[in-house]
Amino acid sequence: MARNVLGDPLVPCSHAPLTGFYRDGCCNTGREDLGLHLVCVVLTAEFLAFSKARGNDLSTPHPEYSFPGLKPGDRWCLCMQRWVEAYQAGFAPGIVLEATNELALEWADLSTMKEYAV
Repeated sequence: MARNVLGDPLVPCSHAPLTGFYRDGCCNTGREDLGLHLVCVVLTAEFLAFSKARGNDLSTPHPEYSFPGLKPGDRWCLCMQRWVEAYQAGFAPGIVLEATNELALEWADLSTMKEYAV
């Protein structure tokens, strides 16, 4: 059973929109997850613009992939590297610690994540 960054069982991030690498609502990961979708975030307009400028447009719907497009306030299992990149650029979205996979601690320390806790 996956654990969160607080050491407790991982709780779901979002079922609407349905998130996670495995589209199970949780920030679970496995060998297939090359992007490491570990961190449960609450999206902001600033972050969505930042991500789009970096080549990952999360706000445009793609019905052919059952992707509704994301908006500010949505929760989403974000790639850990993208969160670190956004953090370094000053655009990091808030984090739901209870829904963030403990493996995220390999890329960011808990005290930093707590600063962004929502």
